[in-house]
Amino acid sequence: MRIVFMGTPDFAVGSLQALVEAGKYEIVSVITQPDRPKGRGRQMLMTPVKEYALGQGLEVFQPQRVKTPEFVAQLREMNPDLIVVAAFGQLLSQEILEMPKYGCINVHASLLPKYRGAAPIHYAIMQGEEESGVTIMQMDIGMDTGDMLKKVIVPIGENMTMGELHDELKVKGAELLLEVIEDIEAGKASPEKQKEEEATYASLLKRDMEKIDWSKAATDIHNLIRGFNPAPGAFTKLPDGKNLKIWGSRLTDKVTTAEPGTVVEVTKHSFFVACGTGVLEIIEVQPESKKRMAAQVFINGRGVQAEDVLGKE
Repeated sequence: MRIVFMGTPDFAVGSLQALVEAGKYEIVSVITQPDRPKGRGRQMLMTPVKEYALGQGLEVFQPQRVKTPEFVAQLREMNPDLIVVAAFGQLLSQEILEMPKYGCINVHASLLPKYRGAAPIHYAIMQGEEESGVTIMQMDIGMDTGDMLKKVIVPIGENMTMGELHDELKVKGAELLLEVIEDIEAGKASPEKQKEEEATYASLLKRDMEKIDWSKAATDIHNLIRGFNPAPGAFTKLPDGKNLKIWGSRLTDKVTTAEPGTVVEVTKHSFFVACGTGVLEIIEVQPESKKRMAAQVFINGRGVQAEDVLGKE
């Protein structure tokens, strides 16, 4: 089977690697987003998919837009039997969707129709879901609206971070992809329509979502913190006005009448903050312009004390 692979971030590398290591598919080319400047030095960095593909000796294309007539013609010359898409970052045209013999399939990191869109892994954690998963779907012109071919479920623990869930879904999605392709080849694929009334969307993350609102319930804040770990990170303001990113927290059974955001207790290893409902234990932080550190290190540097109020502008 001649396969064109489209993907960009680390999540997509798992699926491409599975195809390569299966050793029985002809990966005609790999399509990924253009290199972009990142970090303080604005250095141009390859996408994770490009880096892996070049290491495997695969041909890589990086069109600004896959829908242009020029690239569509180029894609047609590749004559793919199947296009596999995983977190590519561009929508495909109807012309491309209809091009391959077996169409285009997508490896999506949620249990569709829940969390269609750009950030399904973040949202699953932020919304306090107890399970997530991967859905392989037959793509159509909509945003993650295609018929579902197969799913795998992954449980989400109370303290699981977005990064941990991402890594689990990356592996499970790759395994599921190989199963689906085998079904397609054998003519055993059984598409299932999505229930539109159950659809939810995971839109792009915005900067204002990163700020902790201590008036919310401790559970919601805990979910935000782990949903934004390892990126982009949830933050609050210290009494001196500097930002403090919070990377690790734990739910507690403590109660308090203190104002939300108040540090109600400081121990050797952590500190406890009053929320709108409940009290949250903070175990890992990152002060402005410094590295991530255990709360114990931050406390020893007198970073926070009892009765300090966080989140004040």
